[in-house]
Amino acid sequence: MSDLLPIHARGVTRRYDGRAVVDQATLTLQPGKITALLGQSGAGKSTLLRLFAGLEPIDAGEIRHGDTPVSTISKHVPAEERHIGLIFQDFALFPHLNAIDNVGFGLSDQSKSKRRETARHWLERLGLSHRAKAYPHELSGGEQQRVSIARALAAKPVAILMDEPFSGLDVTLKSEVRSIALAAVAEAGIPALLVSHDASEAMRAADRIAVMKDGVILQEDTPEALYLNPVNMAVARALGSLQSVRRDALPESWRTQLPEADSYCLRPEAVRLDGTGDTALEVIKAQRTSSLIEIELKLTETESLQALAIGPFCPAPGDTVRVSLSPEFAFAQLPSDLSDISVS
Repeated sequence: MSDLLPIHARGVTRRYDGRAVVDQATLTLQPGKITALLGQSGAGKSTLLRLFAGLEPIDAGEIRHGDTPVSTISKHVPAEERHIGLIFQDFALFPHLNAIDNVGFGLSDQSKSKRRETARHWLERLGLSHRAKAYPHELSGGEQQRVSIARALAAKPVAILMDEPFSGLDVTLKSEVRSIALAAVAEAGIPALLVSHDASEAMRAADRIAVMKDGVILQEDTPEALYLNPVNMAVARALGSLQSVRRDALPESWRTQLPEADSYCLRPEAVRLDGTGDTALEVIKAQRTSSLIEIELKLTETESLQALAIGPFCPAPGDTVRVSLSPEFAFAQLPSDLSDISVS
């Protein structure tokens, strides 16, 4: 199969004991783009990845590589013939081979010298040329994962599928390893799928995000579009925290900035400290969390409002602060799921 072609899943279903773990999923993985599949445990993310990879057959729908069917009800191209790179959390390196030999292991069609040249190139690209002779037990978790990704890319796959590849890494290493690894994946120019339960990781890493719940892809779009324009509450919550506020509890000046509705969902950044803000509210509590200050404000006698601030000033409980609304981070209350959306 040729490289640099999209991979299409159309109406794909996979059932276990009669239950649809993946339910009529449609998703296209575009060359040169990283698509994140986001959802909680049990959403069906890893199963859909396995269907793309050819590790399992489908029960309905089809998967195509370009125009070529690779999974249908009557046809199943096995995983080893799809030339797709797979990256899992457990690294799966050969303990008896050093880094350069691990990377070159699958390049049996190349001469020994060419194999080592290719392996050395990808180790360098992943920032590991200085660890070429190190064995897996001598490498950190982040280094092992980068060797694993270098090995997958060295084989020139038609796509690369990654299942929670960074979730086992120390939090202090995760960001750096992810940045280096995904830059190399994007540079390869092939379709890439990143399975994750971490919204922050998906938004940082992906060109597009598909939010999945109970086997169904609820919405697929750019991170920006999903964050600001989710189709339902499940998608909105998957992308970050929300607060629900009744319209009549909001200051009058804010109501005029919002569409007519009984209640709204606000992202934390919808309300911000602003010395020239049009509203003064009392601080219930405030806490600095690294670069951000999280503030709870008294809205009514029974309701509070979350706000964010940046800077050296952290207000104290009982202080009165001026705040303003960023209406782009607020939207009318959404349906709870797609079944609540009327289709005309």
